[in-house]
Amino acid sequence: MKKKKQTKKIISILLLVVIAACAVMLCVDEYNSDSKEFLSYVSFSKQLDEGKVENVTLKPDSIEFKLKENEVIYRTDNPGYDQFKEKLLLAGVNVLDESVQEDIVTAASDMLFNIIFFGLIIFGVYKVIEYNKKTFKVVKHTGVKFSDIAGMDRMKKDLIYAVDILKNPEEYAKKGIRAPKGIVFEGPPGNGKTLFAKALAEEADVNFIATKGADFQSAMMSIGARKIKMLFKKAAKHKPCIIFIDEFDSIGERRNYAGTGIDKENNRIITSMLNEMDGFDSSGDVLVIAATNSYNSLDPALVRPGRFDLKYNIGNPDAQTRKELIKIYTANKKLADNVNEDILVTAFDNLSCAGIETILNEASTIAGAAGSNEISMDNILLAAQKTSMKLNVKRK
Repeated sequence: MKKKKQTKKIISILLLVVIAACAVMLCVDEYNSDSKEFLSYVSFSKQLDEGKVENVTLKPDSIEFKLKENEVIYRTDNPGYDQFKEKLLLAGVNVLDESVQEDIVTAASDMLFNIIFFGLIIFGVYKVIEYNKKTFKVVKHTGVKFSDIAGMDRMKKDLIYAVDILKNPEEYAKKGIRAPKGIVFEGPPGNGKTLFAKALAEEADVNFIATKGADFQSAMMSIGARKIKMLFKKAAKHKPCIIFIDEFDSIGERRNYAGTGIDKENNRIITSMLNEMDGFDSSGDVLVIAATNSYNSLDPALVRPGRFDLKYNIGNPDAQTRKELIKIYTANKKLADNVNEDILVTAFDNLSCAGIETILNEASTIAGAAGSNEISMDNILLAAQKTSMKLNVKRK
């Protein structure tokens, strides 16, 4: 790690030195040119014909000359015709030709500038790729188990199958049972799709990589497809592993062949995803879990059997789950006499888990601001109003 830092520091210093040297050279050259007294070419030609010119230095775009009568160095335009040097020599003038030398210096400076310019672009792209490598963090233990998730018992039972395959892939292979390559969690936001993915990884005791659709979107073409390859390569190095992709519909949306840049990039990402899903075997070492709010918007080629084999709907909590959630979210809060769990279970019908937690937290804040240590029904109704959520209850 220290060697890498030292190398980067040295490269940065060298680049700065080269850029500074080029800047100094340009400034010195410009200063030297400006410091010479300028005479028109007509005046120079007249002085040459009268034999008053002692020596001439040829530059690519100008000439510098000295007269016999004084020590002043003058500057004028270079006519640039082929016989000009010969004319000077025949007139008995001492000629120093620096035009070719300066052309080489100019060409070298331009080449150096191009190398630095394109080098910086390549370095920038490299840094973007390196940064995105670091975004795919491998977690050994998520710290979340099925027992930490309130309710949803049926969902937990269904996922025990996937857990068992991840724990015992060889036993299932002997029975001729193919492990699922992918699972789709569909449902409205705020109901624990990420939590279930983390719990699945913890219960199966496998590595976990969490990412989201936005991580694959980039202003530069083909970067998204490259990131997909990086993700699966990293998962293969740390298998057994679960890859969790949240907001999957943002990259897995049905392909559009309209021809725009965004559509083409999205198509590349999907194609890369298809190749990676087909590329790894069915040993159960790598499982992809995709979370989406809209299953129907996904590309059919992605969610066909053999890629994402299983689909689970994680909807808003049922009555039993709401009851358990209320106990969890009010564990450190006191409810008023006119509020009980049964009333809240009914009131929170059609709300997400996150929505229930938000209302109870805001209600507690409102009660505290009013100087009360109890959450009343009025506090809950006001909290729902402030958070723009509708409760299934009527104010008396």
